[in-house]
Amino acid sequence: MGQPAPIDPAAVAALLEPFGSSRTLPAEAYRSDKLFAWERAEILSRTWMCVGRTDELVQPGQLRAIELLGEEVLLTRDPDGRTLAFSNVCRHRGHPLAEVGGPITVRQIRCPYHSWSYRFDGSLRSAPTLTQTDRFDPADWPLVALGCGEWQGWLFVDLSASAPPIDTVFGTLHEALAPYEVAKVATAARHEYTVAADWKLIAENYHECYHCSSIHPELCEVSPPDSGRDLVPDGLWCGGTLELKPHAVTMSLDGTSGGANFPGLAPGAERTVLYVHVLPNLLISAHPDYVMTHRLVPLGPGRTFIQCDWLFGERSLALPDFDPAYAVDFWDITNREDWGACERVQRATANRGFRQGPLSSWESTVYQFHSVLGRAYRGEGLHVPTPVGSRRLVDVAGDA
Repeated sequence: MGQPAPIDPAAVAALLEPFGSSRTLPAEAYRSDKLFAWERAEILSRTWMCVGRTDELVQPGQLRAIELLGEEVLLTRDPDGRTLAFSNVCRHRGHPLAEVGGPITVRQIRCPYHSWSYRFDGSLRSAPTLTQTDRFDPADWPLVALGCGEWQGWLFVDLSASAPPIDTVFGTLHEALAPYEVAKVATAARHEYTVAADWKLIAENYHECYHCSSIHPELCEVSPPDSGRDLVPDGLWCGGTLELKPHAVTMSLDGTSGGANFPGLAPGAERTVLYVHVLPNLLISAHPDYVMTHRLVPLGPGRTFIQCDWLFGERSLALPDFDPAYAVDFWDITNREDWGACERVQRATANRGFRQGPLSSWESTVYQFHSVLGRAYRGEGLHVPTPVGSRRLVDVAGDA
């Protein structure tokens, strides 16, 4: 058992009532500095946080310092391609080993303060004057290792270095994503947003289309908001599907595609969009011809940085005059509609009339997300989301 969250236990109990009787999050879940600090310490720092695409972050023979949840992390990738993560602190006097920024091609890790040097695996190579003495053993002074794992082309860091192996955490989700070639797609476009809304509001909004007919006229032109179904998670993820209207072949402003479908889709999957939340901070939207992701970076209660990427397979990228704008333009409009709604809800949490509300039958994936939060708030750690009903994962994989 972990430390329970500083939040009203009755509000948490209401989250965990059976679907149909449960309630939404209370205002303090989106506004409390104490709760955000608890989430950072007890949830976000104790699991696998996505930090981006591995190949875009660091190449073999490079290192890079990034910021994650208020800490500096040093990523290294040795010439053989193995990626590791360390606390960006020299073991001598604590000087940062690299400045947060872009990748650096190096032969070794060297502290710029007193020139202690380390190998890519974090072991101490040299400490001037000390490594020449009998009383000093370099093996006693490696860099402090953090959890580092690659999954389907993304790099994840576990600040606690205590999370279960990444290959076991997300169950068989990789099988559902395999037809979309997510391990080898390439980023063709990127937008970055800073949204004045809590990270949980962004996730909740992602998990339902109950709001689509109200604020997404463009989306409703190409997809019925009442289509699709939930998925049944077998790992730390939750999600669902939407279907395309007969005239549409993908999510775009006119329903047409400027790319090529992934070749491994099963019959019928070319009419479906798959939405999954890889908990806690990666949203993957897999279309027949492209994959869009949102990487959430919680900045504080009521503030979230979002990196939105559009990824395409080699068949799309090889098309003459390929332009990802057909997908980017559609989702930039939709994203901004979502961010506006989330910011308005965030503002409303300051009103004394804000109360926990009921969930509709269209918000079952929100309930799955809430079940993870609720159990974590009780100090139980992170668990597979609670399934709702008897819905089953849509078959997106073609024959081998």
